[in-house]
Amino acid sequence: MKRIRLGMVGGGADAFIGGVHRIASRIDGHYDLVAGALSSTPEKAKKSGEALGLDPDRSYGSFEEMAEAEAAREDGIEAVSIVTPNHVHFAAAKPFLDRGIHVICDKPLTATFDDAEAMEKAVHASKALFILTHNYTGYPMIRQAQAMVADGAIGTLRVVQVEYPQDWMTDDVESQGVKQAEWRTDPERSGAGGAIGDIGTHAYNLAAFVTGQVPERLAADLQSFGAGRALDDNAHVMLRYDSGARGMLWCSQVAPGCENGLRLRIFGSAGGLEWAQEDPNYLWYTPHGEPSRRITRNGAGATEAGTSVSRIPPGHPEGYLEAFATLYTEAAEAIRAAQAGEPRETLMGKLPGLTAGLEGMAFIRACVTSAKDDAAWVKI
Repeated sequence: MKRIRLGMVGGGADAFIGGVHRIASRIDGHYDLVAGALSSTPEKAKKSGEALGLDPDRSYGSFEEMAEAEAAREDGIEAVSIVTPNHVHFAAAKPFLDRGIHVICDKPLTATFDDAEAMEKAVHASKALFILTHNYTGYPMIRQAQAMVADGAIGTLRVVQVEYPQDWMTDDVESQGVKQAEWRTDPERSGAGGAIGDIGTHAYNLAAFVTGQVPERLAADLQSFGAGRALDDNAHVMLRYDSGARGMLWCSQVAPGCENGLRLRIFGSAGGLEWAQEDPNYLWYTPHGEPSRRITRNGAGATEAGTSVSRIPPGHPEGYLEAFATLYTEAAEAIRAAQAGEPRETLMGKLPGLTAGLEGMAFIRACVTSAKDDAAWVKI
């Protein structure tokens, strides 16, 4: 198959997530990066394009220029990755959606709920696909956990415990020239949520993906431990589900000793499951009244749900980049199906998209609302 011609908005020099997206797009060989508007500063965008080997004529100073020029080319891009800070997501995605160019966007959906609603309208008005890169859903053992829950392995869901602690913002790094911290602590660029928007949405999405349930109400206690920090850097959130299940979500960027400690534990009437992102090749399953079982990626006990998105034998670690690549590969399959004329509503499969993005924005808004009212229970 011909590779999909890919463009990128954001992700220039010193941008962590742009490099991740580029690697992920290359792992399974489905894309060629051929164009970019890699920075909001034209000179930086040009230098970043040169560093990546882009044709100078297709290294643009703005995403508006890029969308117009690429849509007019016979060999123009077929998809674009949006890897900017949150406040640019909608503005960058819309000109491509308007021209029928498929969008692969980093999370969260947008910085504000107004932009999220505008994004919803733009996606519905477009013929293009919209994919949101909640990449942790691409891990093989997460896919297996989802299938096991759906198959009744843990019985009726009762308890959800999900956490995502980090420590990189324990110090006042936003005032020390750390670019990634500067925009994440700025409400104008990050939105109303700090840690809850950056990593809390990952934890929230992961729990929903595996359990198949989205909470109805929450009570959130948000803290800003960093001196003068305008947005939360730590949050404890209690969750209530329509089904009667209960949950708790903790996210923190001020937990010394924690790097990317995303962890999910779910318990039902017949058993429990546990998975940790820093040791992602194993899923622990405990049927009630029986010993715990360690299921290995691509090993004994692994099922098609996980093996279908695994690339190498057990014992060879497979992790973050490969999970990201799974989303890019599934996006490529969906894009090719759309180009073949298949209806858009049938193509997303397990890919996170607009719905997941809107759920994440509703989570952020509910957390902020609850915290302002002394952690009152609010509807999500």
